Amino acid sequence: MVDDIHKLLNGPLPGLSGQLKMAPEPANETVNRWDVPDNCRNASVLLLLYPISKDEQAELHFALTRRPEYPGVHGGQISFPGGRREKGETPEETALRETYEEIGVSPDTLEIMGQLSSLYIPPSNFCISPFVAFCPIQPTFELDVIEVAELIETPLSLLLDPTIRKSEIWHFENYGERKIPFFEIFGHKVWGATAMILSEFLALLENKFE
Repeated sequence: MVDDIHKLLNGPLPGLSGQLKMAPEPANETVNRWDVPDNCRNASVLLLLYPISKDEQAELHFALTRRPEYPGVHGGQISFPGGRREKGETPEETALRETYEEIGVSPDTLEIMGQLSSLYIPPSNFCISPFVAFCPIQPTFELDVIEVAELIETPLSLLLDPTIRKSEIWHFENYGERKIPFFEIFGHKVWGATAMILSEFLALLENKFE
C-alpha cells in the first residue's frame, strides 16, 4: 500500500475539490475565502505514515496531535505536526523540522513520499504546505509538552470508514452559527484545516482518479 500511496501522491491531486468536502460553512458568502493574500504567513505540516505491528500483522497509522489549551484560534485543536516556515527553509524542511521538534521523529528516519495541495487558512492567515512522509518502523515519539498535549495514533483504515465523517452546527463568537464537518477519531473532533487536508488525502485513496 505504501508504494501505491507514493504513486498517487506523484500523480494528479484532487486539490480544492477534495479539500472542500470537509470545509466549514463559510461565514461570509460574498467573500472568496480561498483567495490567498500576498501577506499570508507560510507554514508546513506533515502527515506521517508508519506501521504498527499486532499479531504479526503490520497496519499503517498516521500521527495527529492535540494542542494544549491556550488563547487563540488553534488552542486545543487536533492537528498535524507542523508550524511556521523559518527564513531560508524550504517548505519540506519546515515540515521535517517541526515534526522533530514537536514529536521527536528524526528527519533521518523519514522518506518524503509527496506533497498534497496547499491550503489557505483565513482565521490565522497561514498558507499551509502539507507533506506526506513514511517511516518504515514504528517511531519512538518524544513529545514537546509545550506544543503537544496528546499524540493520537490513528489507523489509516479508520480514515476510510465513512461513519467517522460527521457534521454539527457550532456557534462561534465572531461568526455566529456555522455547519462544521469533522472526522470523529477516538472521541476527538478533527475539523478545519486538518480535516480538509485529510479529506484530500482520503479522496486520493478512495477514487484513485478512476
